[in-house]
Amino acid sequence: MFSTGQLIFAICFAMVFISFIIYTYRKDINIHKQHYRGVFWVLLAFVGFIGLIAAIKFLL
Repeated sequence: MFSTGQLIFAICFAMVFISFIIYTYRKDINIHKQHYRGVFWVLLAFVGFIGLIAAIKFLL
């Protein structure tokens, strides 16, 4: 399906991309703690809302 060169490129790209994302997150972690306090509750509410919609769909 993919050639050897494409697989090597994809693996190298993924490793570099993930490393860059981890580096930038670590660099900005203090800013995230200051400005994005309480985001977990928003995520929890969003997941709960999606779960509620799925439950209504399966019940009706």
